[in-house]
Amino acid sequence: MAGSAGRRLRASPRRAPGPRVKAHPWPVVAGLTVVLALGACGSPGDGGPPATQAVQAGPADSRWLPAPTTSWQWQLSGDLDLEVDADVFDVDYERTTRAEADTLKRDGRRLICYLSAGSWEDFRADAGAFPPAVLGDVLSGWPNEQWLDIRRLDVLLPIMAARMDTCVEKGFDAVEPDNVDGYLNATGFPLTAADQLAYNRAVAELAHFRGLSVALKNDVDQIPDLVDDFDFAINEECVRYAECDLYDPFTDAGKAVLHVEYQGSLGFCAETERRGLSSMLKPLDLGAVRRPC
Repeated sequence: MAGSAGRRLRASPRRAPGPRVKAHPWPVVAGLTVVLALGACGSPGDGGPPATQAVQAGPADSRWLPAPTTSWQWQLSGDLDLEVDADVFDVDYERTTRAEADTLKRDGRRLICYLSAGSWEDFRADAGAFPPAVLGDVLSGWPNEQWLDIRRLDVLLPIMAARMDTCVEKGFDAVEPDNVDGYLNATGFPLTAADQLAYNRAVAELAHFRGLSVALKNDVDQIPDLVDDFDFAINEECVRYAECDLYDPFTDAGKAVLHVEYQGSLGFCAETERRGLSSMLKPLDLGAVRRPC
C-alpha cells in the first residue's frame, strides 16, 4: 500500500465496512500457462515479442523460504534504512532501487517484494494499464486507491506478472501481494469467497513460476484453504483482533508467520513467540522504526 507521492500502510482492510482498454483474449481460468509465459505483454499472435519474458522457475525446493524465527523489517515509507538489524527486508517493488536491493543482498539479507494485487493505486507507473471497468470503490481512508475486480484474471494477471518480473530483475526472493481479501470488503463488485480463492491461487502461481516464494497477507478466514498454496504468511494485528490462533495451519506446517502490531507495547511477545510467530511493533506508517520481540 502506498500513498500519493509516497508509501504507506493501513491496518487490515478486512475490517472496513462491510475509454475501455481491450482485455487480453487468452483463457486463464483453467490454466495460467499462457499468462505465465507472456508476463504482461501483448496478445498471442500479435506479431511482436512480449515486453517481458518470464523465465520458468526450477523445482519448488529451490525457492528461498523464510525460517519461522527469522527477524524481519517492513519499510514502506521514508528513505530506506539499509542498516536495520534484520535478516529479511520487506520493501516496495517499485520504489526500492536495484542499488538498494544489491546492497542488502551483499549484506546477506533476503528481500520480500511488496505490491498490491487487489487494489489500483493512482501513483504507480503502470496505473494506466488498468481499464476503468476493473476499478471499483475507493478503499476506506485511502482516496488514491480503488479495489479491483479480481474476477478479471485476463486483465489483472498479466499486470501482476509484469510487476513480479520487476521483483525478479531487482533480485528479490519473495513477494507480498497485498489486499487479497476484497471479497470481505465493499469493493463495488459482487465478489465471492470462491472468486478470492481463485485469484489468490493464481497470484501465488505467478510468483512460483518466477522462482519467488509468496506470502499470504491477512485473509485469515481462507487460511485453511490457502496454506498449501502459499509459502509463508504476513499478518497485521492478530493480537489486537484475537486471531493469532488462526495461523496454526502455517506454523503447524513449519511455515513462517511474519507479524506486526501497531498499538501498545511489546507485551504481546510472549504469546506470539509461543505460537511461533516472528513479531514486531511498528508505527502505522511503516517507516524505518521497529521494535522486534
